[in-house]
Amino acid sequence: MATIEKIQEKLDVLELVAPNHEIILYNDDVNTFDHVIETLIRVCDHDDLQAEQCAILVHYAGKCTVKTGALDELKPQCTALLEAGLSAELI
Repeated sequence: MATIEKIQEKLDVLELVAPNHEIILYNDDVNTFDHVIETLIRVCDHDDLQAEQCAILVHYAGKCTVKTGALDELKPQCTALLEAGLSAELI
C-alpha cells in the first residue's frame, strides 16, 4: 500500500510542475469581431469583457492566448474553435 501512495504523491507533484498548455488564437481576415467574441464565450467560457479583450488583442497583436490548462481539457475546446472557422493552435 505504501508503494501506491508514493506513486500517487509523485503523480500529484508531476501535475503541479507540469507545464500548462495553451490555446493560441490567431488573427485572420475572415471572421468578424462578433463571431470571435461569441465563439470564445460559447467554447472557452469567457465572459463578455474577456472575449472582447481577446478579440482586440488578436486583431492588433496577431495572436492571443485565450485559454490555458490541461491538455485533455483544451483539446475539445481547440477543436471547437477550429470547427467554428477560427485559426487556433494548441501548444
